[in-house]
Amino acid sequence: MAVNSTAIAVLLVSFLIMIMLRFQIAYAVALSSLFCLMYQGLPLTNICQQMVKGINSFSMMAVPFFITMGCLMGSGGISEKLIALANACVGWMTGGMAMVNIVASYFFGGISGSAAADTASLGSILIPMMVEEGYDDDFSTAVTITSSCEGLLVPPSHNMVIYAMSAGGVSIGSLFLAGYIPGALLAISLMVGSYIISKKRHYPKGDKFSFARLFKQLGVSFWALAAVIIVVFGVIGGIFTATESAAIAVIYSLIVSVYIYKGLDWKGVWKTLESCIDTLSIVLILISTSSIFGYCLTTLHVPSIAANMLVGFTSNPVVIALLIDLILLVLGCIMDMAPIILIATPILLPIAQSIGINPVQFGIMIVLNCGVGLLTPPVGAVLFIGSAVGKVKMEKVVKATLPFYLCMIIVLLLLTFVPEISMFLPNLLGQK
Repeated sequence: MAVNSTAIAVLLVSFLIMIMLRFQIAYAVALSSLFCLMYQGLPLTNICQQMVKGINSFSMMAVPFFITMGCLMGSGGISEKLIALANACVGWMTGGMAMVNIVASYFFGGISGSAAADTASLGSILIPMMVEEGYDDDFSTAVTITSSCEGLLVPPSHNMVIYAMSAGGVSIGSLFLAGYIPGALLAISLMVGSYIISKKRHYPKGDKFSFARLFKQLGVSFWALAAVIIVVFGVIGGIFTATESAAIAVIYSLIVSVYIYKGLDWKGVWKTLESCIDTLSIVLILISTSSIFGYCLTTLHVPSIAANMLVGFTSNPVVIALLIDLILLVLGCIMDMAPIILIATPILLPIAQSIGINPVQFGIMIVLNCGVGLLTPPVGAVLFIGSAVGKVKMEKVVKATLPFYLCMIIVLLLLTFVPEISMFLPNLLGQK
């Protein structure tokens, strides 16, 4: 295998320089790939071919559909209903509003699939409510941004669809199933952290638990939660593909938002779709440009070189697994989620498989790693959104988030070294 070290250096060094210069990630990926192809003397028509190839996929259509579903449901007046349901479940505990925040994020994340949407939608309601009830503003914001990462794990998550495409041949149904228990584990971990802090700071409890109130809120929230049931069980049961389920979910969310919850009128629908197009354009550009970058990595044999370097450094599978997590966490500090998945998956997945990590388990690992990256400076998008929504200085939010970083890292280590957490439901229901 001939290794063109100079071409690899041109690709990676130019990419890192542009990242440090705060180029938009899509430009950095595309330009570094362009420089690499020019250095090798390859035809630049490869750029157009690979960009089209990156998004010319039937499975790829699920991504814009899931994003559209999240936008419609997020703007359709369901946030308040899910908050009320979460309050009926856990509001009675010490630090009840923090617990409500975390549980509401689990419910809402299963609809939006976006940590940013979760933070913006629920945070704008819950952070002022928590502050009014006596919670510190930095703590309230920290709880909101960390719990929003549950939505990345709870299906339907468009990031899991992107990973499935990048990994090649991984079942989207299995990934959806694999996310439920890790998402719940993350929620429990954050609740434990919140409980300890709430006890120490004497934060208030909510109203006493009532089964009548719980069942009433379940009835009100049923239509929102049913969207997740339709998508997940439709895919798992083989009734329709992920793309078909996503299209059905868009129609369903439109009906629920306009005619059942009446949180949107048709004028509001068009405004929501306009904002949705902004998000879609960013995601699709990232996927198409990352396809060129992935093409360069593959032709230069970077995945096999990286695997040999890691294995040459150590043969201990525990150390290799920790190094994979460390690499992803570092990447999360300087890159957004979608490009990390698209670029790192072809490189790191073969290494993970070589030490016995299942591709489905690795998908959950990479999603949570990227979720932590969304909360870390200097690029952490959700950190900035939470700071803006909560009107708290970023430095103050980061300090308040430190205990929750620890909770998330503990969950990440459990997912890395206890595969049954991710694989239990896919194995139970016979998903491959």
